[in-house]
Amino acid sequence: MTTHRPPLRIAVDIGGTFTDMAAFDESSGKLLFGKALSTHGELVKGIQATIDSADIDWRDGNLFLHGSTIAINTLLERTGANTALLITEGFRDIYEIGRVNRPDAYNLFFNKHQPLVRRSLRFEVAERLRADGSTHKPLDEPAVRELARELKGQGIEAVAVLLLHSYRNPAHEQRVKQILQEEIPGAFVCASHELSQEYREFERVSTAVANAYVGPRVSAYLGQLEDHLGSRGFEGDFYIVQSTGGLFPVEHAKVGCVRMLESGPAAGVIGAQAICAQLGMGDAIAFDMGGTTAKAGVISAGRPLTTGSALIGGYERALPIQIPMMDIHEVGTGGGSIARVEIGSALRVGPQSAGSIPGPVAYGRGGTEPTVTDANLLLGRLDAEHFLGGELKLDLDGCQRQMRERVAKPLGLDTTAAADGILRIAVTQMSHAVKAVTTERGLDAGSYTMVVYGGAGPLHASAIAREIGIRKVLIPYAPGYFSAYGMLFSDLRYDYVRSVFRKLGDVSFDEIEAAYRTMEDEGRAALAQSGIDAAGVVIERAADMRYVGQEHAVTVDLPLAYFAGKDRSAIKQQFDELHKVRYGTSAPKEPADLVSLRVTVLGTMKKPPRHSVDAGTATPDQRAVRAVKPVYFRAGGWADTPVYLRERLLAGNVITGPALVEEHASTTVVQPGDELRVDELGNLQIAIGSDRS
Repeated sequence: MTTHRPPLRIAVDIGGTFTDMAAFDESSGKLLFGKALSTHGELVKGIQATIDSADIDWRDGNLFLHGSTIAINTLLERTGANTALLITEGFRDIYEIGRVNRPDAYNLFFNKHQPLVRRSLRFEVAERLRADGSTHKPLDEPAVRELARELKGQGIEAVAVLLLHSYRNPAHEQRVKQILQEEIPGAFVCASHELSQEYREFERVSTAVANAYVGPRVSAYLGQLEDHLGSRGFEGDFYIVQSTGGLFPVEHAKVGCVRMLESGPAAGVIGAQAICAQLGMGDAIAFDMGGTTAKAGVISAGRPLTTGSALIGGYERALPIQIPMMDIHEVGTGGGSIARVEIGSALRVGPQSAGSIPGPVAYGRGGTEPTVTDANLLLGRLDAEHFLGGELKLDLDGCQRQMRERVAKPLGLDTTAAADGILRIAVTQMSHAVKAVTTERGLDAGSYTMVVYGGAGPLHASAIAREIGIRKVLIPYAPGYFSAYGMLFSDLRYDYVRSVFRKLGDVSFDEIEAAYRTMEDEGRAALAQSGIDAAGVVIERAADMRYVGQEHAVTVDLPLAYFAGKDRSAIKQQFDELHKVRYGTSAPKEPADLVSLRVTVLGTMKKPPRHSVDAGTATPDQRAVRAVKPVYFRAGGWADTPVYLRERLLAGNVITGPALVEEHASTTVVQPGDELRVDELGNLQIAIGSDRS
């Protein structure tokens, strides 16, 4: 007897303002979408609202994929658990001392990063390993047990453990964790070697503490969500999206919570990568603008750029997280970003956001401070009667009143100029996210196509492109649901790193091959537990390399053929070329070090089919025009502008700006001088004009 397998693969992304859902019916190939305002006090309620909006039954799901901001928000808002830190004797303060970097040397008001664990809750452990992993001083287990009982008496909820050189030999950390779990059975305990097996003790302790700090809240939320799914009859597999864009089981996410810090933004980049593959486009900038933030990442030669670590919370106050993740830069500018007139008649936009509660003034939910969304409504770029397909009526009168009183009058402007000023500032701020992942990485942003998504992204795509000098913009299918949609293209993924410290010229290929094989076997075993067929496994290798004498390294992707042929010169050449791109210089005659070896093990999954649209002529059918209305553009002021319905546009249609293209969860602005063409997949490809409107 054949067991019926439910057909739906469901993906949900929780953002600061909206919760988005995309579902793929594997039997029919049909895509379903849902959107609801995020319910920050009850995240599960917002998820269920998106399911209900698409009339989906959980019992029809075989796979649930999830990305959430709960981990990153807990970290940034400092609302995590009461956490303690256990660290090798003599190193109590490395977490606070950090790298002593001062990026703004002449700022008298500069503030260092604030540790997540206060000094009184950092405790030294009597033990010491040597750099090669051998024991210098045995672990004092009775002292650890006594300390654990003391922590239990203080009501500690989470404990992070960092013992020196545990990346070489985790035995002491493993034993300390075991004792803590015995003595404080309800606490969340995290040992640094479980997350990072690289050197640099400050980055490792910061990562372990961050994981412990967010762990109780995130694991409790995931458990609550599991219970909800079970109560609704869902019997499929539940996976979480990592910051790499890959998937891992919810059981692993409950332990390595910090791996889901950038899950939503990473999924968007995976979706952009899928678009690039469909169009045969190697290079692109993935740009996501939602209600709270704007994020940018890069696809180069068909692959998303990743990093082995990131600073969370802004460079000057950031805490480093040393795990593989998508190389994404984020700025606090979104549709809900609040505009305020500050001292000296300075207009500031964000980073504070109206979020979903109360939301922008336009939502009519009690918001009183003008936002970027309100500015777009006042300039005619959003329609009060057709927002979210008419499901949410916008309050135009309220927007005009609050914009006039809070921004226009204090600045001596009319409401149109005030709204335009808000958008100009927002566009400039968002362009910084793109520059951070392109220009600052040695890449020419102008040579890339910018794939723009998020509910608010298409509204500002053309203006941001003009700001940076980008000539091509692509608005993909369903941009307002794109991060959730991107999850449907994600694969199961496990990343492993081992620090090795060898000179490339002297290293034994047998030695590094053995190290790679060990990590690859570990990844294959993890995939096997998820039921992935060995034929669906993809292995990718990389190495952190530097010139001899350098302090910091760059991550170099290395084809497997280099190791099969034991080709040192090819590895060195690959490093030299990347170093030149990143820093503008290279030294081909200088020797190089191998610092760390990296392996990515992917379990490939079935992907949704390509979305396509019927062919049409260059001139859109007149039935595609919903209305003609006044819209404000900086070049030329108010202009009568046609409003097209995206679902009625056909492949080959060409639209010359100014124009608006409306769909259920987003609106694309085609500025004067721009030309939009609909491709065979239904993407809106925009050639950006030279007119700075």
